[in-house]
Amino acid sequence: MQTRPYSLAGLRIATWENQRAEEITQLIRDAAGDAQNSPASCQVNKHAEAVDFANRILTGQIDVVIFITAASVRDLIARVERHIDRQRFLDSLSDVVTICRRPAAAAALAELGIQCTRSTGTPHGWREILSLVDGGMPVANQVVGMQEYGEASTCLIAGLEARGGTVQRLQLQSCELPPDLSDVTKQLQAVIAGQRDVVLFTSAHQAQCVLLAAERMHSKEALTASLARGVVSSLNAETTELLNWRGIPVDVQGVDDQLESLLAEIANQAPALLASKRQSKQPPHRKSTQAKAAPAASATHVTLPPENAMTTDLQNSLFMRAARCEPTERTPIWIMRQAGRYLPEYRAIRSKVTFLELCKNPQLCAEVMITTVNRLQVDAAIIFADLLPILEPMGFNLEFAQGEGPVIHNPVRTAADLARVRELEDVSALHFVMETVALTRAGLPPSIPVLGFAGAPFTLASYAIEGGSSRNYAHTKELMYRDQGAWDALMSLLSRAVVRYLNAQIDAGAQCVQIFDSWVGCLGTADYRRYVLPHMHAILAAIQPGVPVINFATGNPALLPLLREAGGSVIGIDWRIDLDAAWDIVGHDKAVQGNMDPLVLLADEATVRQRATEVLKQAAGRPGHIFNLGHGVLPQTPVENVLALIDTVKSYRLL
Repeated sequence: MQTRPYSLAGLRIATWENQRAEEITQLIRDAAGDAQNSPASCQVNKHAEAVDFANRILTGQIDVVIFITAASVRDLIARVERHIDRQRFLDSLSDVVTICRRPAAAAALAELGIQCTRSTGTPHGWREILSLVDGGMPVANQVVGMQEYGEASTCLIAGLEARGGTVQRLQLQSCELPPDLSDVTKQLQAVIAGQRDVVLFTSAHQAQCVLLAAERMHSKEALTASLARGVVSSLNAETTELLNWRGIPVDVQGVDDQLESLLAEIANQAPALLASKRQSKQPPHRKSTQAKAAPAASATHVTLPPENAMTTDLQNSLFMRAARCEPTERTPIWIMRQAGRYLPEYRAIRSKVTFLELCKNPQLCAEVMITTVNRLQVDAAIIFADLLPILEPMGFNLEFAQGEGPVIHNPVRTAADLARVRELEDVSALHFVMETVALTRAGLPPSIPVLGFAGAPFTLASYAIEGGSSRNYAHTKELMYRDQGAWDALMSLLSRAVVRYLNAQIDAGAQCVQIFDSWVGCLGTADYRRYVLPHMHAILAAIQPGVPVINFATGNPALLPLLREAGGSVIGIDWRIDLDAAWDIVGHDKAVQGNMDPLVLLADEATVRQRATEVLKQAAGRPGHIFNLGHGVLPQTPVENVLALIDTVKSYRLL
């Protein structure tokens, strides 16, 4: 036994190792920690898949190969050389493009005499591989052999396929729960009972197995609650992402899979974290930190607990403070439709899938928004989704027809038609939206809030009645005026659905939600008060307390007093009224969002900057202004003008 330069004395540490059990247990004990290991997975080797993969490389059926780890490179060679001439395989591998997710994998290839074409640096996750692809290694019309090691990277697969690649997966090992779960069960029971101080996960597939075991015990919620009271540590970014996605925030994350530096950081941070959590009846919101690198010598549906939605960084972000009418150093900005057709990155993905297919692919939706936020450097990220999929589980036949926009093939026109509209009892049919929220939240910095959204009941009802877009909303108003009973019944169904939908997005990790009433501007004030206001008021009163709600309607500034009456923390303003006049109407105790005309972005850069500055001057430095357009970015908008707008707002200093 040798001592370590750090102390884990007094810490009871749960680990789940299989292959590295002896190593990790010894390291913890050498630092005076109490190591409790229970192997949570067993590996199933797949020899036949390795040989088949090698034959496809030999016969030129694979154009690009992605290697994940050094161990996986060596494992592949060891399996292949039992059946195929080693040098012949290495020669064929040298002829294809190779991408290594980690420098260590590139080093393992170099040991074999193969120069890796490109390798990621640090961090080395799926986004970095896609950045390599986008930076000059296109995979369109290419067959990409992707070597998996444990848990499949669904985000990476989706991203490669969206860029036109055909992915051939090679999984040399699959990790499954051990046949005998008694040790894992005892460990989980001890964690839930608070008998472990630190829970350490070393791989994504290991974490997946632990959570699966907890689900089989019907103890997933109890485990999540217990982990919130202890210290959760993760060896690498992939494991952290999986845990965040499954609703478990990570306190301490390792760098470059350096186990000893992670243990040193646990020794440094765990006592203070535990003391803080034990002093409070409610677990504090946690800030995930990364362990510093050591010196050279040394598919399930996603539902995140509401507590995960609001870390300290998020609470103190520019956007959240502005939404609470608190002072900010500058005006926060985000843009409606900020991930849209004006961006070449979006068009590249959109060209491969239909719009509805994209909306139902959480990995692609998250990638679209995360990429956009990184490109634009805005202060908030609204999930990539659409207003109308909520109507499908309610019985509406929705299609996004090429060149026509959304079409509903079975619209509601009479009271009799209401019989086929279903109550949205739960939102499980819309799980892809909640998964999009969780993946987007997991992929963004803690200072960037994620916004969920839904259509307002009037706008949803108009689509459901008209069957698509409309100029005069004749069918909608006919039902509204002729049969208020049928109208209120439909609006109530939609209102209850919107409440469940938005609260589920909040549970999944959204910090704020916006309600879009894009078509309600066709109404006068008397009609809004009679046919819409009661339903909007009911929705806004039922959203989870403490979560800011942006109440946004467009087309008629005369409705602004009624929007205030309906409720919402923030009132969205379109461009048809000056911002200062609108704010006077809704009252300065409310935050406002807006309100530059989106068409200004089609002008020259100087005009864009001038008009943005005019809006900022109208806000007069009052706390509570969130800069946005009066509606969404148009597809023909130059990207340079969007960037100029953001730069203008971020450079403007409040008085």
